[in-house]
Amino acid sequence: MLLKDALIAELKHEAVNTRKILERVPADKFEWQPHAKSMTLGRLASHIAEIPVWVNRTMDADSFNFGTFNFSRTTYPDTAALLKVFDDTLAAAIASLQNATDDILNVTYAVYRGEQLMFELPRKLMIRNFGLNHVIHHRGQLSVFLRLLDVAVPGMYGPSADEK
Repeated sequence: MLLKDALIAELKHEAVNTRKILERVPADKFEWQPHAKSMTLGRLASHIAEIPVWVNRTMDADSFNFGTFNFSRTTYPDTAALLKVFDDTLAAAIASLQNATDDILNVTYAVYRGEQLMFELPRKLMIRNFGLNHVIHHRGQLSVFLRLLDVAVPGMYGPSADEK
């Protein structure tokens, strides 16, 4: 199996779980946050919806600089908008991988903060870390937010306590 096919399959598999949890985010609670240092529910859900863009960022360049990139930190207005952004960014991520070769996915990708090199990874690992592990991490946070709001949490890798 080509690396791109494995990555696309994993993106699609995880997208099912991501979409399930985004569908549960109540728009009337978007401003809620469990702690002053936490993101709001709406911002966290918006961030999750945008995460597939990391696949494109990784495929379109040889490096990324947190020190110079201007993040928008948009909070989308409602659940329907979240789902549209997620569907669009996922489709673009998959499209960016369609023509990738194993050689391209093995090229080293560098991440900087200003002049400081934070780390270097092959593109395939960057995509796994920032495109997949990143969304799984934030889905875990979102599930806690939903639990605290008494919103039924969908199962991700089996049934949740709300699904018997």
